[in-house]
Amino acid sequence: MHSLGTMIKVDWENRGFAAQRSVGAGFGGVLFADSRSADDVAECVRYVRPETPEARGVFGASPRRHALPNHAGSPAYVQALKDVVVGVMIEKRGAVDELERIVALPGIDMVQWGPNDYAMSIGRPGEAGTDAIREVERRVIRTVLDAGVPVRAEIASVNAAPYYLELGVRHFSLFHDLQLIEAAWKDGGNRLREVIGTL
Repeated sequence: MHSLGTMIKVDWENRGFAAQRSVGAGFGGVLFADSRSADDVAECVRYVRPETPEARGVFGASPRRHALPNHAGSPAYVQALKDVVVGVMIEKRGAVDELERIVALPGIDMVQWGPNDYAMSIGRPGEAGTDAIREVERRVIRTVLDAGVPVRAEIASVNAAPYYLELGVRHFSLFHDLQLIEAAWKDGGNRLREVIGTL
């Protein structure tokens, strides 16, 4: 075994169903996208927490893969649900406006900043890398870390890590597969054109 943790990112519309099915399939963490308020985030946490009086979640006893060998509804099963890592994307204007309320909520294990969605939500699409948006990013990271919640940064290359390390970030996502594949194909295609052009 590689002791590799697994996390799935779920979209807004069917987040409850997708999160519970993903946990049931064995994912150890869920990253919820598109929350617009503290109430939205609180609801996301409830989706993956056990339906017990103290946890106040809405995940009931279900005989899926994660229930083995714990058996659905057993104390070990309940603990397994409590151990699911809950991440939330802070990427909408409303979530930034309510950030202090969000990071004070119980059950949030990690926050990730989403600059592209944020730029869109304030009417500035395509400006995720501008100084104004980067300043909001730094404010979000400071606020989250000051609340004792870990931050994860999504980076396109390892070269971007030092910037975030200086801000106190210790968790990273090395960009998503489509962008990595696009970059590899673009690089390979350009180099192949050069080779073909010399024939």
